[in-house]
Amino acid sequence: MASDIIRTPEEAKRFARVVLSDVAAYNGPKIEKGLIEDSLFEILRDELYEGELYYRSRVDKTLCDSTNFFNMAVVDLLIKTKGQLKTTLW
Repeated sequence: MASDIIRTPEEAKRFARVVLSDVAAYNGPKIEKGLIEDSLFEILRDELYEGELYYRSRVDKTLCDSTNFFNMAVVDLLIKTKGQLKTTLW
């Protein structure tokens, strides 16, 4: 339904964070392992792919193509929140 499409940047940012919050909630140990081993994107490949597909299915295509809200949410919710981990990344 067209009314289900997210059309504003504010809503798209919020929705990206919701999607990535779910990924974080269900994959904590995998996220930590991926950061420690510098393999986060390999370990979460399927989850991130599914999450981005879902995000893109709900957000206006022009808005998706002109912003990087999904990737920003990945950094904010999967990486920055684990700053206390001992990893060679930082």
